[in-house]
Amino acid sequence: MDLLVTYDVETVTPQGQRRLRKVAKICEGYGHRVQKSVFEVVCRDTDKVRFVAALQDAIDPTQDSIRIYHLPAHALDDVEHLGKPRPIEPRGALVI
Repeated sequence: MDLLVTYDVETVTPQGQRRLRKVAKICEGYGHRVQKSVFEVVCRDTDKVRFVAALQDAIDPTQDSIRIYHLPAHALDDVEHLGKPRPIEPRGALVI
């Protein structure tokens, strides 16, 4: 399944800054960063369950927001991109 994940984590406090780093690390483990707080993720259903659970555990739901867009199959293979070249293919190996 193809997912687009965006997040907005409160960073005013040290705790929020730690949550931001944790959310980013979780996302890096499942997908490719395409913007500062935007990741493209290609995964199986079972991976998505673990991914979402890890994100839920990492955030403060009263302060932080994560949006997960479920895209049609292979939607990430056909993305129009403007500006700086895209160095990574969405189905390529993760660089951790």
